[in-house]
Amino acid sequence: MSLSVRVIQGDCRSDLKELGPFDMLLADPPYGETSLDWDEHCDGWIKAAAGMLKATGSMWVFGSMRFFQQFGREFAEAGFTLAQDVVWEKHNGSGFHADRFKRVHEHACQFYLASAPWKSVYNTVQTTPDAVARRVKRNRIPPHTAYIDPSNCSYESFDGGPRIMRSVIYMRSMHGHAIHPTEKPPDLLEILIRTSCPPGGVVGDMFAGSGSCGEAALRTGRCYVGIELASDMVNKARDRIASTLPLVIPDANLAAAKTTNSMSVEKARSLF
Repeated sequence: MSLSVRVIQGDCRSDLKELGPFDMLLADPPYGETSLDWDEHCDGWIKAAAGMLKATGSMWVFGSMRFFQQFGREFAEAGFTLAQDVVWEKHNGSGFHADRFKRVHEHACQFYLASAPWKSVYNTVQTTPDAVARRVKRNRIPPHTAYIDPSNCSYESFDGGPRIMRSVIYMRSMHGHAIHPTEKPPDLLEILIRTSCPPGGVVGDMFAGSGSCGEAALRTGRCYVGIELASDMVNKARDRIASTLPLVIPDANLAAAKTTNSMSVEKARSLF
């Protein structure tokens, strides 16, 4: 099993493009909704991302409804089309003083290049093993759908069988043991990676943070290139991935995963 894993220090708007193109991009950018020092919108990353994807690739972006409403036009201007979205439901939440509900969710939206037909974009249906036994027969074809073959208008399921994964995904947050303030659970990222990156493909992580996406990519048998601006987080991400690698590839050379701070984009590309 040969997997290439890299975490480099640099700016995703300029340095990551040299390591692409990618089968899938993941972006968990600062939302720019608080007064915290690190929570500042990164101008230009959306436009830069459009030049990093393969024609069959797509990008998953985490954000709040406010974030997507504020920067939605930038996605369109960069040449992206919205494909679908999922909602991550957490076990705990937060909120601003003006909120009337405790916010226990975040959105993850999938975008693909408008220049590519959706049918050519890699997208695999995910299932969960929790179906219940029943037989369903359609009595009427919904008016908003195209023609459906009458012979395919019923199905049967059984207890514990597979069913298509729902768009609201409940998963505990990393609260209490997160390395990064906005760290996403690797199990959640695994779902997105399996959906949108082919086995053995390459995931590009535009805001690597603590490297949770790198851990998820390794678990799923995908290659990974992450970039992070903060040097302390780069080191933490490398340590995290280095500790994960032996669990996936017992005979892995850890030195290959723990690149040095001085590694340039050119050298990382030569190792990729």
